[in-house]
Parts: sequence; C-alpha cells; structure tokens
Amino acid sequence: MLRHALDAVQCATRLGEIRPPSTLTVIDYSRPSVEPRLWVFELPGGALLFRELVAHGRNTGDNLARQFSDALNSRQSSLGLFVTGDTYVGSNGYSLRLDGLEPGFNGRARDRAIVMHGAPYVSAAFAESQGRIGRSWGCPALREGVAREVIDTIRGGGVIFSYYPDSAWIRSSRFLNGCAGTPAATH
Repeated sequence: MLRHALDAVQCATRLGEIRPPSTLTVIDYSRPSVEPRLWVFELPGGALLFRELVAHGRNTGDNLARQFSDALNSRQSSLGLFVTGDTYVGSNGYSLRLDGLEPGFNGRARDRAIVMHGAPYVSAAFAESQGRIGRSWGCPALREGVAREVIDTIRGGGVIFSYYPDSAWIRSSRFLNGCAGTPAATH
C-alpha cells in the first residue's frame, strides 16, 4: 500500500498535477475502523508524524469499509489521490478542504464537501463501546484532540492517498498505472 502511495505521488508530480508535497497522508481503509489507519509522513525524509484513527462514510460500511463512491449524497468515502487545500471553520469546526485528483473516484470531493475535520465519534472510547468508531458523511474525520494539529501539518498542498484494494480503482487509476515510461513534466 505504501508503495502504491509513493508511486501515485511520484506520478502526479511528474505529470504536473501537484507540486512535490511536504507531507504524504496515507489512509488504509482495508483496516478496521477501531485500529489506527491514517499515517502522516514527512517528505522527502519519510519521518512518521502521526498515526491515528480515521472515520469512513456511513454508507461505506460498519467497522470495515466495503463500498466507495464519488457520487453526490452517497455518504461514502472516496478512494485515490487528493491534494489538500485551505482551512475554514464550518459546521464541523476547523476543517480542511480536499481536492480529488481522480475523476470517477474522488473528483467531486469539493462538490460533495469532503473535508478533513475533527469529530467526537472518532475515539478509542467510542470504538470500545460501539465496536467501531462513528461514521461521517464521507469525510476522513479525526479525533478532536488531534485534528487541528494534523490539518495544520498537511494543509496547503499536502497529499492524501486513500487506499482500499478495489480492483476497478487500482486497474484504472492514472496515477498507479499511467506513468510507466512518461517523461517528467516541465513547467
């Protein structure tokens, strides 16, 4: 999974879709929600900055994520490569806008208001009492106590790689398959 993430970032950079990011956030939705499945790495060195619980969409699954979508009002999480944007304070408090870079998989992230934010339902205590953490409307929600720090670390051009071994996405992702032999982009 980490190899996929690094390959996707390298490809997106080579294609000129993103600038070389200072952080790589990896979300592994194949892991249960009660386990840490979000990691933030510093680039290029690779130092691990955060290891956290992260919510998936309410229609993506219960404790285990199973279904993903980029459709409006699906309340499902999306897969693929995102770039982080600006922050704002909204109905979920301090939040980070995300732009999906893979049409058909996450390209409607802005239209769907898929953002990173803190949520009270993302906690070890909630997981222990419910057998899962709470679920969002598709957003990668974090523990309230760490959300601001994570957001401030990755905002403004960081990259998020949301992973699940979905064969349709893996087969058709231009960032996982489209860079073999592609010359480096020039600016």
